[in-house]
Amino acid sequence: MSPIVEGFGALLDPTILLCIGAGALLGMLVGAFPGVTATMAVALASSFTLALDPLPGLAVLLTIYVSSNFGDRVPAILVNTPGTPASIATTFDGYAMARKGQAGLALTASAFASAWGTVVGLVLLMVAAIPLSRLALNFGPAEMFALVVFGLTMMIGVSGGKIVKGLMAGALGLLLGAVGRDPITGTPRFTFGIPELSDGVPFIAAIIGLFGIAEVLNQILTHRRGHKVEPIKEFGRWFPNKRDWRTMLKPLAVGSGVGGVVGIVPATGGDIAGILGWDQARRVSKRPDRFGKGSLEGITAADTSSNATLGGSVTTTLALGLPGDSVMAVMIGSMVVWGIQPGPSLFTNQPDLVYSIAGIMLIATVVALLASIMRMRGVAKLLELPQHFLWAVILVFCMVGTYAVSNNVFDVGVMLVLGLVGLFLKRFGIPPGPVVLGLILGSLAEGNLRRALEIGGPANILTSPIAVGLLLVSLLALVGPPVRTALRNRRAKKALETPAP
Repeated sequence: MSPIVEGFGALLDPTILLCIGAGALLGMLVGAFPGVTATMAVALASSFTLALDPLPGLAVLLTIYVSSNFGDRVPAILVNTPGTPASIATTFDGYAMARKGQAGLALTASAFASAWGTVVGLVLLMVAAIPLSRLALNFGPAEMFALVVFGLTMMIGVSGGKIVKGLMAGALGLLLGAVGRDPITGTPRFTFGIPELSDGVPFIAAIIGLFGIAEVLNQILTHRRGHKVEPIKEFGRWFPNKRDWRTMLKPLAVGSGVGGVVGIVPATGGDIAGILGWDQARRVSKRPDRFGKGSLEGITAADTSSNATLGGSVTTTLALGLPGDSVMAVMIGSMVVWGIQPGPSLFTNQPDLVYSIAGIMLIATVVALLASIMRMRGVAKLLELPQHFLWAVILVFCMVGTYAVSNNVFDVGVMLVLGLVGLFLKRFGIPPGPVVLGLILGSLAEGNLRRALEIGGPANILTSPIAVGLLLVSLLALVGPPVRTALRNRRAKKALETPAP
């Protein structure tokens, strides 16, 4: 019997299908609850699943992993609060679409884009696991530094056209990213003697504060000044029409490519991929000016890219034994307990297990997509609450979710402080996206640069074809948009000066 038939055939066991259903329910709830990440949910579930056989246990954990990346889009679109870090880029256009009366379209498009991205990642897992993993294995400190530099060029892209303000926000993010222990020596810096900051600014608290708390505070202030911000009750049409599908084709392709590549690089994840996919789709779009203002292309690219990393991260984990992201780092421990040793030998000794894992994730994707579509109209009932009740519910969810990450009240305080910072940024028209990007990538850039220089000096970077290629692409990413704008203005000016025949 071939490994494919044996692997997929094992999933016909009713116990496994029941485990997938339970995992889907838990994952959707986890995603919709701001602050409770898929990593934490998988870690908690691991202690209960170890009593199961390997395949049912993997079914629960993998389904939580997949379905949480559907549920987290709901708060990102409806209340501008990322349910998990992977949905940060969803807020760029999702909430703007909801404010324009297109919440239904945003939710449905997000669900289909998430499903497509996940399927693309699974194809990557089944077809190109070993070759792509060998490429990822070549990523040392020099290559990782170049990749992070490319990611930092996205600060301009997520600035919504406000380049100077975006760079200011990015600088703030880099400053926040420098808080904690030195990546090489481990010496505390910028912690001001506060032990809780030794591991850096808590990331979950930061994104919930900058997006969720800031949005609620802004609505409260706007309401008190007499400019009432109406809650989202008009969802508009729910399903994309033919024109919408045509609009979504290009960002689906761009997001699939970006997410697939980012996913195979160890220690990256959907948060970085979503931002990169969103920015690359903006660069190739015919209407880049709509991005950040409610663009269907933007939300499609972001959600496709962030979900396409799932298959890539599983590929890296299984083929190399290196965690593709934080969730896979947790799952490696469970696999070892079950007697499953991730690494190149897994594809030789247990090829059927690889196909079983891909099959579980495929079924989980279908279940999560159907659940996303069926429960969407029920979401509107939650928004019929009086606005001050809705604010209270969101604030409580944000605080409980932030506290649940580390059981530390200090994180809640950081969330509230950064909520005030986010309110300040919003009031002065400074985009929060670059702050998050700087916080995510700043320490990665510094750590990998210093490691690369200690290994071989500047030549270690300049002699690496991958690193040089990525740095050149980064340079083009910075220079390209201003050059295109200048050429476009020049052609427009020339057309105006040319007399009509």
